[in-house]
Amino acid sequence: MDVSQYLEIFIDESSEHLQNLSDCIMTLETEPDNKDTINEVFRAAHSLKVMAGTMGFKRMQHLTHDMENVFQEVRGEKIKVDSSMIDLLFECLDALDGYLNNIKESSDEGTNDNEAIIKELNDFIAKANGQEVAPKEKGSAEKPAKAAGSEFEAKYEDIDPTDTEQKRIAEAQEAGGKIYGVTVYVQKDCLLKAARAFLVFRAVEEIGQIVVYRPSSQDIEDEKFDLDFSFIMSTDEDVDKVIAAAKSVSEIAEVLAGPFEKKEVEDAEETVVAEAEKEETKPAPAPAAESAPAPQAAAASQAPAKKQAAAKPATNRTVRVDIEKLDALMNQVSELIIAKNSLVSISATEDGSYNSQSFHEQIEYLERITTSLHESVMKVRMVPIESVVQKFPRMIRDLSRTLNKKMELIMTGEDTELDRTVVDQIGDPLQHLLRNSADHGLEDSELRIKRGKPEKGTIWLNAYQEGNNVIIQVKDDGNGIDTEAVKAKAVERGVITQEQAEVMSQKEIVNLLFMPSFSMAKKITDISGRGVGLDVVKSNIEQLGGDVEVSTVLGEGTTFSVRLPLTLAIIQALMVEIRDEKYAIALGSISNIEDIPVKDIKYVEAREVIHLRGNVIPLIRLDKVLDIEPREEEPESLTVVIVQRGDSLAGLVVDNLMGQQEIVIKSLGKYINGNKLISGATILGDGEVALILDVNTLM
Repeated sequence: MDVSQYLEIFIDESSEHLQNLSDCIMTLETEPDNKDTINEVFRAAHSLKVMAGTMGFKRMQHLTHDMENVFQEVRGEKIKVDSSMIDLLFECLDALDGYLNNIKESSDEGTNDNEAIIKELNDFIAKANGQEVAPKEKGSAEKPAKAAGSEFEAKYEDIDPTDTEQKRIAEAQEAGGKIYGVTVYVQKDCLLKAARAFLVFRAVEEIGQIVVYRPSSQDIEDEKFDLDFSFIMSTDEDVDKVIAAAKSVSEIAEVLAGPFEKKEVEDAEETVVAEAEKEETKPAPAPAAESAPAPQAAAASQAPAKKQAAAKPATNRTVRVDIEKLDALMNQVSELIIAKNSLVSISATEDGSYNSQSFHEQIEYLERITTSLHESVMKVRMVPIESVVQKFPRMIRDLSRTLNKKMELIMTGEDTELDRTVVDQIGDPLQHLLRNSADHGLEDSELRIKRGKPEKGTIWLNAYQEGNNVIIQVKDDGNGIDTEAVKAKAVERGVITQEQAEVMSQKEIVNLLFMPSFSMAKKITDISGRGVGLDVVKSNIEQLGGDVEVSTVLGEGTTFSVRLPLTLAIIQALMVEIRDEKYAIALGSISNIEDIPVKDIKYVEAREVIHLRGNVIPLIRLDKVLDIEPREEEPESLTVVIVQRGDSLAGLVVDNLMGQQEIVIKSLGKYINGNKLISGATILGDGEVALILDVNTLM
């Protein structure tokens, strides 16, 4: 069974389970007796274990199985949740996340067995059962404490091979293999004993070959055995590897193994018995794969999964869609087909003529449907930013411990939706802004108390929709940005002159932090420094068609406001002409359009500005910016498109307005990669290409 086709679903669902586990463990830290949360952790760990087992990821399965065992004890009130357990559980999540990242990159979980974590999990269980916990020893994690030594017997020692089996053993020895006997005990509450047995067979057959089964493979498949089964195998590996392979299967209580001494056939009767049992004792992997339960079939998939180690990365490209959205999409496609048929019938009249009014009515109908269809497709692509921000509470908890600062994260607006493409790329910039706030925004507890602030610092992450944009704010109640210190640093490094520094506004000074490699950190840490990497944050956000602004009050805190477009695919745009060239400006950036007499243009510091309703707005002459031939004569009035970015306004001077249009954004790839003025292109109805202006860069 090839399970590679299910890899993307596995990655998607595993990510959800891991996030669910993280959220629940965060809750348990403050509410250790919350039964619902404890049960939810158990269910999530169990689901993850089953999924990993089905896909053949044994290490991941083993770790989640031990996590599940710990929570079984917590549910039974044998173990109390405390801070040390919470830390260990987060270590487990990090290890599982490591497995998942390996699977994303190479379709394989990797080779890290995480023995130390597994030993600690088993120590928790041992303590709960009143057992002595052995000190940490190298390799001890591979062999969890077994219950009551006399309970298990090495029954493989009593296997009396038939003549045919003796022959198989001899052939294996002649081929240079080591012969081991193995007895496996399944747990008393195991429901699918046969499935577990065949999973063990598959696991050990990756490092060797089984030559004798007790009971026979058919009896094992029919579950005609109690809680143990034995086998003899040939392998080039040591016995420890055999034991480890068998123990990698969940619900196995104990594995006993050792060298098997070949026994001679004592009388002729055994030969007769051997021939009679020949077919019965022959290994039968094929029927097992056909008729055993799902876990058994999954085990068979382990070999194909290993072969995919060098495969291309298994990136997550799925979006979960509400069925109602798909129904709406289907209805609109049906309407589109009806509209198409109507147009066909109009054009197919017998005399070749057509009714002009009917034709125009159908065109209008078609426009309504395509607009509605676009809206529906957009809704299908939209996902809540919750998928990105839900990992941040854990990050802030860890930072609180690392930095030895008390802090909390308050998130609102997690259900705000953005295009999937934007959501996938916004996580890293937001993470960097949060780390900045935690590391250099918030003061230490002593300073906060001196300033009359609460001992615990607060970071807010707030998202909301504003027109065709989504605003995400990262705010802290910390120290704020010392603009005088920033200015002094900029002068010291030669970024600006002393004369420039004296006339700069606070906003211009703060924007210096977004310059490459401009850092205010007194020492470099592995967390962040105010300014370290902010140029990358800004660059990443601008690549998404967004922008970032900062407002700060010294001693009170700082707010980073990230503005992002709802989508990167289809937008409403204003089409304009500059001489004979056509350009598109995103409608979401436009505040209004004005007709400005040339005589009303003023100059501030040798720059053209207009005074409009109490605002002084700088003019940007697009023909100069785009290097277009100037007009022979200056007109008496200018058509000015007033664009807005946050609180800033600017006027773009154009020749003509062509009207509003819905455009599909096409990337220009590497052709004009260095020019940030152009964010893409679109194909107009007549086949002509129009370039899309990036308002953020212009401003």
